[in-house]
Amino acid sequence: MARVFIDNLCAPVTRVDRPSWMQDSASVQYRTKYRMAFLILAAIAAIGFVAVDERTSSAADLSFGEDVQFLSEHVDTIVLGNDPAGPRIAVVPAYQGRVMTSTACGDSGTSFGWINYDHIRSGEIAPHINSYGGEERFWLGPEGGQYAIFFAPGAKFEFSDWQTPPLIDTEPFQVDKKSEKQARFVRDAELTNYSGTKFKIRIERDVKLMSNDDMEDVLGITLGDIKTVGYETRNRLTNTGDQDWSKEKGLLSIWLLGMYKHGPKTTVVIPFRKGEVSELGPIVNDEYFGKVPAERLKIGDGVLFFCGDGRYRSKIGLGPRRATQLCGSYDAARNVLTCLQYSQPGPEVTDYVNSMWMHQEEPYGGDVINSYNDGPPAPGAKPLGPFYELETSSPALALKQGESGQHVQRTCHFEGSRAQLDALARELFGVSLDQIESALK
Repeated sequence: MARVFIDNLCAPVTRVDRPSWMQDSASVQYRTKYRMAFLILAAIAAIGFVAVDERTSSAADLSFGEDVQFLSEHVDTIVLGNDPAGPRIAVVPAYQGRVMTSTACGDSGTSFGWINYDHIRSGEIAPHINSYGGEERFWLGPEGGQYAIFFAPGAKFEFSDWQTPPLIDTEPFQVDKKSEKQARFVRDAELTNYSGTKFKIRIERDVKLMSNDDMEDVLGITLGDIKTVGYETRNRLTNTGDQDWSKEKGLLSIWLLGMYKHGPKTTVVIPFRKGEVSELGPIVNDEYFGKVPAERLKIGDGVLFFCGDGRYRSKIGLGPRRATQLCGSYDAARNVLTCLQYSQPGPEVTDYVNSMWMHQEEPYGGDVINSYNDGPPAPGAKPLGPFYELETSSPALALKQGESGQHVQRTCHFEGSRAQLDALARELFGVSLDQIESALK
């Protein structure tokens, strides 16, 4: 049985203008490939992960303690936080220092991350990607295009040739330091992109449990007696090679993705900068898998609403001129408000890697914030989860020899009375809970 490291733990454990790339035949081919990829992934899930026990079907309702117990049976797990009834997070070094889940109320509290019980239990290494779940994982971009790191040189931009690099899929990060509220992970590695450019890199990832004072300071809010858990990750990428990185040969970015428990009353909330399309570009890219139906995506006054019910596969993205530092969600069924804040640079920084599965005209015209809602890829097919995701990315990193780039993200979950969460939603997103709940009705 794997060990579980627990520091001082008492108990065991509507319609917008589209950019030009969406309007051409290459875009249609790209979306078709994306759809085919998810159909095959879903087939793998349906065939390979059929083993079920009493915990699988109800996994969405398990407590933090139950999730940690399951993880500890299969993989070494670090639990940060020493309050038996307070905030804690569970982190797995073998999954690249991934935050698997968190809670505001100890072992018996709500567990916020989605965990793929079937795949972890199987012990198998799947082709293409190993979807362990977890509410914040470390990845690198770009996924597709002439500078892709998910396609080998000479590969076709098709699912059969798509492969998540083992570095960010199956290979562990080393535990460098650990205390009761913080853990540090490191990894030295080499990557080669689609164009043949070699990258020698060092990854440093610090995961820290935040205090209420920390959250109030960085978010500019007042928490009072709201139950909360927050954690900050500082993710640093260093060029340890003997060549400077250039746009002409391809750049890397830090990409953080979180899988959360879906729900019938879960709504993603993303503020955006208002302004003319001619100046800021389209408000949202909503055509990753075909245009998102109007009843699942609403554009409001400086904020958009996206359905996170896990019933319809769809994805959206915001570019650097539209994105703000915040995104989040409200789960009305579980009474949970979630907020992500990330280290967005100044407005002059607009180069973000593009992950489209095609040879790109704009390889640095990618999104900063993304949200994905899982669901069946075809009628009768099995979804990957289901779950929903919130994602943020660093700019494309043009690092000289020895230079480092950093991407910081803070994830906070809040539980309290409706009046308390309503006031918090207004402070963070500028909208009330009533507005969030009614946006997609």
